[in-house]
Amino acid sequence: MDIMDQPTSQTLRQPQAPALSQAEIRTIILGIMLAMLLAALDQTIIATALPTIGRDLGDLEHLPWIVTVYLLTATAVTPLYGKFSDSHGRRITMLIGIVVFMIGSIACALAPTMIVLILARGLQGLGGGGLIALGQTIVADLVAPKERAKYQVYFASVFMTSSLIGPVLGGFFAEHLHWSVIFWINLPLGLVALLIAYHGLKKLPRHDRPHRLDLLGALLLVAATVSLLLALSWGGLRYPWGSLPILGLVAASVVLWVLFGLRMRTAPEPLIPPGVLHNPVVRMGTLSACFGMGTYIGLTIYLPIYFEAVRGISASSSGLALIPLMVGTVAGATFSGRAMARVKHYKRLPMVGLSVAILATAVLALFAGRVPFIGIEIILGVISIGLGTLLPVSTVAIQNAVALHDLGAATGAANFFRSLGGAFIVAIFGAIVLGGAGLSEGGSFETLAATAASRGVNLADVFAYVFMAAVVGFGLALAFILAMEERPLRGGSVKAAEAAIAD
Repeated sequence: MDIMDQPTSQTLRQPQAPALSQAEIRTIILGIMLAMLLAALDQTIIATALPTIGRDLGDLEHLPWIVTVYLLTATAVTPLYGKFSDSHGRRITMLIGIVVFMIGSIACALAPTMIVLILARGLQGLGGGGLIALGQTIVADLVAPKERAKYQVYFASVFMTSSLIGPVLGGFFAEHLHWSVIFWINLPLGLVALLIAYHGLKKLPRHDRPHRLDLLGALLLVAATVSLLLALSWGGLRYPWGSLPILGLVAASVVLWVLFGLRMRTAPEPLIPPGVLHNPVVRMGTLSACFGMGTYIGLTIYLPIYFEAVRGISASSSGLALIPLMVGTVAGATFSGRAMARVKHYKRLPMVGLSVAILATAVLALFAGRVPFIGIEIILGVISIGLGTLLPVSTVAIQNAVALHDLGAATGAANFFRSLGGAFIVAIFGAIVLGGAGLSEGGSFETLAATAASRGVNLADVFAYVFMAAVVGFGLALAFILAMEERPLRGGSVKAAEAAIAD
């Protein structure tokens, strides 16, 4: 048995939480889903309202920062939430995250200028950054690993819902009401989530231990993350990749990551426990999810451009064309999650799923401009179903491999590196598209199409390279899941939870 699986005396001395009833379990899961919906919806609802916000506030130049600053702060603080919840408990950490998110939402809705809105979005990201990882960690507190995968499916449905209704709601509110409504809507949802978390999480099992938060390590991690994400966000769009600002940000990020690594080796209690990062299951599972989800995120961003530039589909129709890619992940996760509790060799599920996703993506790469539209939709559905099988397996395997008092740190670290992977792969896809079209910097869709046409570039061939890069991304996800040790899942099921939610 790995030493991380052995209970410590401090863990054993903690009082046992009273058994939870079916109604209490159901209430907790509902509260977690609402909290996760807050964070997920706020990343999709803003996109279609951006032009209206820019016109209303009279500042189009800084418009991208509304999205960028939320991504920066939300990603950077994810490990902090995990460590803090391990030290002080999930309930108080979840309450802090929801309250900060709601305060940020109010500030966004009342923002009189673009600069104030950008600062408010940064505050909102500080609250929303930990809600998703915390939700997954709380489920890990409630449900044994052998049954846990099936509950991840409910959270996958949250992301699918936000992906489908977010852009529609954002456009409707901006056009027919006011763009500030996209932030005001967070208040009733947040209040319900806050009340449920305040009352429902009182009986949550406690596995936290007294810790000191490594503030210097946290500062270095945040600074390194922000520098890297700025370079990935600006490179090829705001500045050329070889420009001094981008190279300077990359160099600063490298130095800060080195300093963070040194701090991890010398701090009495590092931000991310060394046992978590050194755990081979955590390492391989995180890398697999990083490349799998990162490639998926890259496809969701660049497929609409492919639909418009290569297939001649309108902007509104291109959003609808993404539905198979969104829905399929939930179907794959549902199958994988339910099967994981019944099979011994659970790694085989994502191994088969990712292999199918790789083959389907390869077909898309080889015939990017010739596959009929209905064929593309079927291929996207197959890709997303195959990827969906990875999501519950990677999350549950990571949580199963660490001690209970490290669940927050492990889950937070996994989500953190998944976000970084997404930003990195999106930047790679962007470099392929811009470089293939002959653009040194970013521009509008019209600029991309016009430049490609003037240079005699077939954009279908350009996107073939994007899809081939996606094949590589899914291939790396498969390689790391193959390398991940398959440890038996811990038992001790929570029967109340299973009766309350399953089926």
